[in-house]
Amino acid sequence: MASGSALTSFALTAGGIQDFFQKDPYHNMSKYHSGSPLRRFWGALFRIWSFFVYIFQRQYRTIQEHQTVRYAVSPLSSITAQRLLAVKPKILVLDLDETLIHSTHDGIIRPNSRTGSRTPDFILKVLIERHPVSFFVHKRPHVEFFLQTVSQWYELVIFTASMEVYGSAVSDRLDGGKNILCRRYFRQHCTQESVGYTKDLSSISPDLSSIFIIDNSPIAYKGFINNALPISSWYCDPKDTALLDLLPFLDALRFVRDVRTVLSRHKSMSLTAMPKSPSKINFSS
Repeated sequence: MASGSALTSFALTAGGIQDFFQKDPYHNMSKYHSGSPLRRFWGALFRIWSFFVYIFQRQYRTIQEHQTVRYAVSPLSSITAQRLLAVKPKILVLDLDETLIHSTHDGIIRPNSRTGSRTPDFILKVLIERHPVSFFVHKRPHVEFFLQTVSQWYELVIFTASMEVYGSAVSDRLDGGKNILCRRYFRQHCTQESVGYTKDLSSISPDLSSIFIIDNSPIAYKGFINNALPISSWYCDPKDTALLDLLPFLDALRFVRDVRTVLSRHKSMSLTAMPKSPSKINFSS
């Protein structure tokens, strides 16, 4: 326990120093880039320290994730494999923001965000309306394991209300060259209503018996309640296990003939019953 506390303490301290540079790097570092050799020395030292802080925080998060009990995927028996062949292959549609990832952009933090001094998993620099915008992206705990596992069970589709330039870049990073997130739908494929952007699952597949969506926003799937699996919104809680918790259910759902016969039981978790998530920023969903 003492070593764990020490690691946490160091991570917080290191995060504070990292935050020192991220908040205003040019102002904070400019005084070390010019002047006496001593100041240049301190500037170089701080850059080296910042690099090691980044590496430490990444490794610390990896260790935390691997300490969690994961879902064991066992080979199917011959009888179970035959049962699976008797039903249609299914499509799993995935939202991005607050479902698989959480992001902030250019110092603007969303409501309920818990990023604090956490180092982002990656930074995206994109042009939006000819203006450069930097997104600091945090991956939901266990997202890599989740995607790797469910890609063996379903055809995966990304459907986000974010702009394509952002959503495509995030999807590329989550895919990591595995070609499991090839089908993607963005804001232009959504319908804008007074309550927000909604997603038409029939535009992906007309067979609604074999398609469903995981999304933190009930508004997104309000026309397809029987084809939706709700998930809690994620705002950088490092102890979150929501993706892992879904795996046993998803493992079983692929065997049903019509996903709506099971997912319709979530009708009680409708727009009026589900907790409302804060409005999402204009750039991403």
